[in-house]
Amino acid sequence: MTPDIIIVSSILVIAIVLLVTEKLPVDLTGLGLVVVLMVAGQLTPVQAVSGFANPAPLAVGALFVVSRGLVRTGALNFITRTTIKFTAGSRKRLLLVSLLLVGTLSAFLNNTPVVILFMSIIMAACSRFGFAPSKLLIPLSYISILAGTCTLIGTSTNILVSDTAFSLGASPIGMFELSVLGVPIAICGAVFMYFFADVLLPEHAFPFSHENSAADLYLSELTVYPNSSLVGINPAQGMPQKYESLTIYEVFRGEEIYDVNTDNVVLQADDRILAKGSADDLTAILNSEDAGNPGFACPHLSDTQLVELLVPSGSDARGVTLDDLFLADDQENCIIGLLRRHSHYSWTKAHSMKLRVGDVILVQLKPHALDRIRKEENFIVLNDNVVKDIVNRRRAPLAIGIFVLMIAAVVSGLANILTGAFAGAFAMILTGCLSLKEAYRAVDVKILMLIIGTIALGLAMQTSGADMVYAKAFLGLFGGASPQVILAGFIVLTSLLSHFLSNNSTAVLLVPVGIATAASLGVDARPFIIGIAFGASACFATPIGYQTNLIVYGPGGYTFLDFLRLGLPMVIISCGGAALFIPTFWPF
Repeated sequence: MTPDIIIVSSILVIAIVLLVTEKLPVDLTGLGLVVVLMVAGQLTPVQAVSGFANPAPLAVGALFVVSRGLVRTGALNFITRTTIKFTAGSRKRLLLVSLLLVGTLSAFLNNTPVVILFMSIIMAACSRFGFAPSKLLIPLSYISILAGTCTLIGTSTNILVSDTAFSLGASPIGMFELSVLGVPIAICGAVFMYFFADVLLPEHAFPFSHENSAADLYLSELTVYPNSSLVGINPAQGMPQKYESLTIYEVFRGEEIYDVNTDNVVLQADDRILAKGSADDLTAILNSEDAGNPGFACPHLSDTQLVELLVPSGSDARGVTLDDLFLADDQENCIIGLLRRHSHYSWTKAHSMKLRVGDVILVQLKPHALDRIRKEENFIVLNDNVVKDIVNRRRAPLAIGIFVLMIAAVVSGLANILTGAFAGAFAMILTGCLSLKEAYRAVDVKILMLIIGTIALGLAMQTSGADMVYAKAFLGLFGGASPQVILAGFIVLTSLLSHFLSNNSTAVLLVPVGIATAASLGVDARPFIIGIAFGASACFATPIGYQTNLIVYGPGGYTFLDFLRLGLPMVIISCGGAALFIPTFWPF
């Protein structure tokens, strides 16, 4: 064993320990791998930083932006509402729907955008029902990996194995050749996760929420427009789903005030309503022209800012009604709502309500007005960019169109995943589905640094020859064994290497070795080629084993060991099923 192999092996062991124990943040560990491999002379500077130009982290970063664009425009709302309605508050049903839909789609589509899409839906459902995403996101990634082994196009690794084998004189893998075994293994894995994921996975606290909490509901006065979809609705029977947080208390019509709970009132054009709703729904109803506030301009399209202002002690705004507040004097400002905890609202009370310490006003301002507020001491600016949390529903069709075109281009072969993801991210920003600042915030740098670090480590294992030493040492354990035992060893070896090298690199490395091994045994190489395809995708036990594992790693709040708990049984199911049944369908 050469000194270079010893050094790389030592770095590998230390990296695994740090990633498992998380003594250092995972992004710092990733950066440390790049630095240490350069300093130790195992990689040139160009080689060490090559991960920054690698398609894998770049594609993941771009897909984070595309996913954020879908969320910001509310493009997923229909699917999310349908999913939430079907699951009816049941985490088991949500898991079942995810396994079925993601498993089906990932067999024919690149699984990375499928996981990005459904991760957003699951996060929204978890926020709505108070579920822990950590119980659902790892199964989401795992079922996409399993489904990828069902068809040739399910994952790029299958295509790479097929092309490599063909270049060495073997027949390419057929479109549905893997299905005969891939589908049963995927079903077994899905059934196992359905019954045991809840037991094996931790219940981490929700890392963030996509929706406004029930407490952040603002009191607002709105006028119903003649062509509004609200006309003809009885508020006591509930509001349309698109304004699900909106609650109407009273309706002012002419000189009459109607209580929606005691009076059988149906909304008419020009009614003035006293309502309470989230900033998201209030902005949505104003943008849609269902109801109005004369001073409002769409914050996504105008040069205004949507701001939350807190009334502090000592403020001159204390004891002043909203109508008399100096903010209302400027026609360029628009007071959208008032948030006051633990209060009962009526029309008379709302119009005479005087501001007090702790009240929060949702107001749309021009930049100069916000600058004035900052210089004075009448308000504390709680949030000067509320619009970043507001769904921009007008752009939803654009976001859906961009996502569909991206998927179509990748599936049809017109573009690879990197080109499609970058084009999709660029289009999301260019069309206003999200701002450039929001795009930067959408990228999880921690995950990208981890990918870049492990890419450098994988390259060092290859350049030092450590990977071949490990492979020969492992296969040496099976000397004199039957072809089926050696095949099982090959599948396990492929899986082990895929947890630390990229599965594509592992496939390229082992396909020639597998074909040569079959020739030395005097048997058909087909079982070894198929075994490598299944083994390269059996990388469930670490977050760095597969791209989709890394995608759910941050949003699920997972640790390295969380993947081992459920991932190890999944490796056994996948590798065990392949080892047992490949000789049945592809005889030696």
